[in-house]
Amino acid sequence: MRIFVIGATGFIGSAIVKELIHAGHEVLGLARSEESANKLTEWGATVQRGSLTDLESLRQGVAKTDGVIHAAFIHDFSDVTSAGEIDRRAIETIGAELAGTNRPFVVTSVIGHLASNQLATEHSSPDRNSMTQHRFASEELALSLSAQNVKVSVIRLPPSVHGEGDTGGFIPALIRIAQSKGVSAYIEEGNNHWPAVHRLDAAHLYRLAVEQATAGSMLHAIAEEGIVLRDIATIIGQHLNVPVVSIPTTQAKEHFGWLAHFTSINIPASSQITQQQLDWEPVHSTLLADLDRDMYFKRL
Repeated sequence: MRIFVIGATGFIGSAIVKELIHAGHEVLGLARSEESANKLTEWGATVQRGSLTDLESLRQGVAKTDGVIHAAFIHDFSDVTSAGEIDRRAIETIGAELAGTNRPFVVTSVIGHLASNQLATEHSSPDRNSMTQHRFASEELALSLSAQNVKVSVIRLPPSVHGEGDTGGFIPALIRIAQSKGVSAYIEEGNNHWPAVHRLDAAHLYRLAVEQATAGSMLHAIAEEGIVLRDIATIIGQHLNVPVVSIPTTQAKEHFGWLAHFTSINIPASSQITQQQLDWEPVHSTLLADLDRDMYFKRL
């Protein structure tokens, strides 16, 4: 297939592009800049110039391809409502071009908007009070496209997608906070859990989804159901040679800033249904193994 990848040069998108090309697919990647276009060409992809807000460039990309993977999002925590609306409009535009074609369309969502303190599955519904409620509309709109003869599937990503090249995710943010504060902290007992997946395992799931997923599929890119936040803080503290400390919930906002919500949630998640449906088996290193190999600290 010839597949249009949106977010093609991002941390996850770049792995998706290489996974697709290695499997024999052709890739058309969306590029905002000359630098991104050059990367795509180097990897063996062709280039569609444009951006997530350039809806005409999205229409053109869809028209040239057999399927679409949407792996882009504007991670602006100062204006999440706007970021969510941009994402929704992009999905709406792509869906309108794909309507009636039965071509595959893989859309990215997140685990973080599901209810805390219970194991999230592919059948779990969004928590309307979640801080990541700006992703609700996109997820719901995407799934509704199956009624328009679009072979749509949604992949929910965990808070931590880790691996080589991760500089903008939550783990690097925690490391930078520990460096600036002089301590590596967790909240209260630190027994809350984050699910995680290696970027290469996630990329493999995106390929399986565009190749095989049935219309209306909800998929979880989860390799580890839940990693204790205290364990993450401990390894960060060891590598930075700073104290590992517990802080009360009342100090979380002051210490972690915009990351306070995410360091307090307890959201273990399963991918058992996804693994069974698509024969997906995560095989790459765990988050704590990547942390303990010094992968993150050499870059920061």
